Amino acid sequence: MKSSRRKLSTVRPLLVACSLLIALSVQGSDQPAVHVAPTDSVGPRVLEKQTEEAVIRDYLQAWRSLSSALEENREDLLDPDFVGTAKEKLVDTVREQEKLGLQTRYRDSAHDLQLVFYSPEGLSVQLIDTVTYDVQLMDHEKVQTTQHVRARYVAVLTPTEVRWKVRVFQAEPE
Repeated sequence: MKSSRRKLSTVRPLLVACSLLIALSVQGSDQPAVHVAPTDSVGPRVLEKQTEEAVIRDYLQAWRSLSSALEENREDLLDPDFVGTAKEKLVDTVREQEKLGLQTRYRDSAHDLQLVFYSPEGLSVQLIDTVTYDVQLMDHEKVQTTQHVRARYVAVLTPTEVRWKVRVFQAEPE
């Protein structure tokens, strides 16, 4: 009985410490708040829950790669998540800011997503995202300006071998 109490008294502080570390790591994570409107009707094709979750997951991952690519001026970071005109425009932006010695840092804090159309053949999903983010413009790694932005994005995603990629990505400031 005494040995089990001794073990318990030794284990309890470890459990508390682990719980605290987990809580701090979750609280300290830079994950944006995400709200998804119900997808009752998104066109002539039924949007299965698994497809909806994959589209949302891959779209949010595209935001992370966009942020990294613009902050590090590395167009290759766009490859896993963007194709077509969206990728072309972002690659041009990365190249231009690299020439000028600029970097841009995006930190998205909230996404309000609405999936609005799923094509009959299953080859594209259109969504509207009202996103809130902070953007910093840096000149040779020195912050020049920081701006809080709320904008509406229209995105079209297309399936590839293993994931959905952003093909169209257009912003409309609110």
